[in-house]
Amino acid sequence: MNSFLAQRHFEETCVICEIQKPKGIHLYTSFICTDCEKDLIQTNTSDPKYKYFLQKLKKINTPEIFS
Repeated sequence: MNSFLAQRHFEETCVICEIQKPKGIHLYTSFICTDCEKDLIQTNTSDPKYKYFLQKLKKINTPEIFS
């Protein structure tokens, strides 16, 4: 059970797919999982899915200000 808790502790929610994943990259204060990163990189700009990615990425355009 300890390994389960440790695994859950290190998972973060992807800003694109909104699923908790253990691996990915950080952009400012947001997390993008490796699956979405690969899909984003391989998507052609004329594909409708690209527009979906842009909408999701607008969430991370401005870093949050912590007080």
